[in-house]
Order: sequence, then C-alpha cells, then structure tokens
Amino acid sequence: MAGAAALGQVHSRAATTRPGMPGPFPGRVIAVAHPGCITGGAYQAGPVRKMLEKGMTALTGAPSWTDAWRTLFEKGDVVGIKVCPVGGPTLCSDATVLHGVLDGLQEAGVPAGDVIVFNRYRQEALDAGIDKWVPQGVRMGFASEAYSDIQLDMEGYDPDHFMEMALIKPGENLNDPHYRRSYVSKIVTSQINKLINLPVLKHHQSAGVTIALKNMSHGMVNNVNRSHLTPTNNACGIFIPSVVSLPVIREKAVLHICDGVKASYHGGPSARPQYMWEHKTMYFATDPVALDKTGLQAIDAKRAQMKMASVALSKPDADSHYFNCQVEHIEIAGSLGLGVFDDKKIDVQRFALS
Repeated sequence: MAGAAALGQVHSRAATTRPGMPGPFPGRVIAVAHPGCITGGAYQAGPVRKMLEKGMTALTGAPSWTDAWRTLFEKGDVVGIKVCPVGGPTLCSDATVLHGVLDGLQEAGVPAGDVIVFNRYRQEALDAGIDKWVPQGVRMGFASEAYSDIQLDMEGYDPDHFMEMALIKPGENLNDPHYRRSYVSKIVTSQINKLINLPVLKHHQSAGVTIALKNMSHGMVNNVNRSHLTPTNNACGIFIPSVVSLPVIREKAVLHICDGVKASYHGGPSARPQYMWEHKTMYFATDPVALDKTGLQAIDAKRAQMKMASVALSKPDADSHYFNCQVEHIEIAGSLGLGVFDDKKIDVQRFALS
C-alpha cells in the first residue's frame, strides 16, 4: 500500500521557495530534564521556565533568553502556535509551557495580538481546557468545529493548498479530486508567517508515535482519517511526510518544542493512565525529524523498561489494535529533506537541571 500511496501528488500553489524545516540547526536536538517540573500531576512554573530558558539558549547558541527568541522571531511576525489537545486534559499541551513561549515571543517583539493559538478542531481544544488558559489578547483559531467521519468541510481550509494522494475511504469516488485531497487550514496558509509546533511525547497506534511530524500532518489539514481507517488499512507511513512536506507548512514551521514532562508509551494517542509516565523532559529543535527520532527512542526505552517490544516491532493487543505501527514516517520525512534521520548525524545535547 505504501508504494502505491507514494505515487500521490504533493501540491501547493503560490508557495515561497525557502524551507523552514529543518531550519538553521539541522540534526540538533536539545533535551532538558528537571526533577521538579511536575509535582502531584501539576506542572511547576519555575522549573518549567528554567527548562525553556536552557532549551532555547542551547538550541540557538544565544547568550540569553531574549536573544534566543530573537534568533527565530522578530517584530512583524504573525506566529501560529499549534497545540496538541488530543490526549484530553490529562495529556495535552500545558499552560505553563504555552505561557513561557508567549513570553519568549514578546521578548522578540511579537505582541499578543500577533499570536494565534490554534488546533484543527475547536471542540477538542475546549474539551482539553486550552481556552481557559490562553491569555487575553492572544487569538485562538480553529479550522473545523468538531470531529467528523466525513472530514470534507472546506470553510476553514484553503482550496489552493493541498496534498493529493490516491487514497480514499470506501464508497467515495476516486475520480473526484476532493476525496483524494487534504486541504491545509487557512490559519496556516494565510493568517500566519511562522509556526511554533508544541507536540506532546506520545505513542500512537497507527503512526507508532505522535510527536512533531504528526502534530502537523493530522492537525493542520482535513480529510485525514483516510490515512488510518482500520488496523490493516493504514497509510500513516507515507501520509504524514507527504502533508508536512507541503511548502506552505515546511517553510513556516520554524520551532518545535516537545512536551515530555508527561508522556505515554502505549495505547496512544489517548491518555490511558496505565501507560503514562512522568518523563520530566522537554525537547527543542528546528528539525522535526531529528526530534521525532529522539522522541521515539525515549518511548522505546520506556517500553524496554516495561518489558515491551519496541514500537516498530510491537504486535496488536487490547490497547493498541493496529497491525503495523508505521514509525517509518520519520525516516521517509528525512528522505524528503524535512530533517536528519541518521543517528550518526543527530546531535542530542542533554541537560539535567535542578
């Protein structure tokens, strides 16, 4: 199936030519751990701020917090922040992390009114409580009201920017290009010029993991459920990199901060308490491929600790039903130039704070 899907077209009219991924620091991943970043299940603002400061200065090589943000952002930018609410209130983007990012943008000269915190589904973000902690003045945006099995609504999507692939749901008309396409959210195509990606470190039944790449591929376009309809009708391996390689996405995504303070190693993307753990680590990169490869290794290390097979070699069970967890989406994204996949060329710098 992957071979046939790979023949699909990637199309985006009126796109610029300078890619934003892998960015100015290809292959560089900063991992910052702090034992006090979470207590009693609640994020601790002081330690989280220290993690953000160390992560951003180490990533950019800048001498200060302010200089680090000015390396990537400046006055006049309109910045979209893609949050991740899929795990619900117990495993989603956190207020303390978002507030730190907003503070950094302000230091770079980007005011609150030029920031859009967004997600594909409005109801999903509300269910996770994200609307309750987005500060006044910061805009929120959504492409669709709520999840739908049809996923072909166009009001919040741009007809000029889409990924086309010969992959449809049963009963749909293959000759109608609308069914073969996934259109990009208007927030990404016309309302922002730069994107910050805030994924959570999680297992995913069909994609293997959902970190930086999948938070973009399935959170910024419509018609995505065709990519993983059943445990055996699964094309995430090629679908994810095909979407992320759209110029209008790859050229605007300039920073990825993965929240691994809390994480999941099985049964994802839902937040199943028995598979969650406090990893107490955050990851920083301009390269989503290197970040996802590093995040996959962290999840696999936890699985090994729990006497489980690696994600790539896992078999279906009661809590993860897919026949093949397609972690190959990370390697394929590397082949498309979105980042560095080779471990020998990935520079993971680890910092343990106290």
